[in-house]
Amino acid sequence: MIKKFILVLLMIFVASCNANQAVIRTTKSDSVQSEAQVSQRVRKPIYRPSAIKNPVAITQKDTPTVGSFVSATEILEATTKVKVTTKMVLAYIEKYKDVAKENMIKTGIPSSITLGQAILESGAGTGPLSVQANNHFGIKCHKEWTGSSIKYTDDEENECFRKYDDPSQSFKDHSYFLTSRPRYSELFGFEKDDYKSWAYGLKAAGYATDSKYPDKLITLIEKYQLNKFDAEVLGKNFIAAAPNNAVTYTEDTQKYTVTKGDSLYSISKKFNISIEALKKKNNLNDTKISLGQTIIVK
Repeated sequence: MIKKFILVLLMIFVASCNANQAVIRTTKSDSVQSEAQVSQRVRKPIYRPSAIKNPVAITQKDTPTVGSFVSATEILEATTKVKVTTKMVLAYIEKYKDVAKENMIKTGIPSSITLGQAILESGAGTGPLSVQANNHFGIKCHKEWTGSSIKYTDDEENECFRKYDDPSQSFKDHSYFLTSRPRYSELFGFEKDDYKSWAYGLKAAGYATDSKYPDKLITLIEKYQLNKFDAEVLGKNFIAAAPNNAVTYTEDTQKYTVTKGDSLYSISKKFNISIEALKKKNNLNDTKISLGQTIIVK
């Protein structure tokens, strides 16, 4: 009897010791990104006529240098929002830069514009239409299309989009699309390396409904130095665009310093002022401006 009693006491003692031990749980923490995410939203093109007015230049090889952006991420919106790393964007540029340059030689469309639009609209090749149909510009079938197609819900349910055997066909079709539509004809009056005027001109011609489309396109071109390929095609020396455009204020007057790639047209769009008003304020007889020139914009 005494042995049983001692055994019971011993069991109670052991149980109480186990109950007092701390319980430790371990969880895996989420990885922290070192770079801020950049949101770049692009509405699909709505093709409708519009007017553009007036238009200077920019201008060494291999892939663009983008500093230490390798771990950065972009959020690009093709037909759906996709997340890509800068490394993926650079790989995309390397893969299609020659196609864009070849198209520039044949059509006059800046390779920087072609590549910038492709990155935006295809999610650097990761968007659904790019993967499923090799369609990197989201071009819909339209009446004249007789090739393969794919149904995809974009602005409307089950819309018809062009399908290509190879992505390079999509690039060439995009160039043909711009050269064959009358509403884009005024774009070809701009210098072939004037990517800013081309970006604003595309918006003015009704290419995209997103009011920030030109700025997003220009930001991509300058971040990844896509205009470097324009310079290669034209045989010019490449000069990277300044990261920040200088704007100064003096009492009621606002002045802007012209940087590489600016044109009177792009400045007019940037500050929401007509070209004629700019010419009048600055006593200009034509639209020619020079690097470092100070322009009164208000």
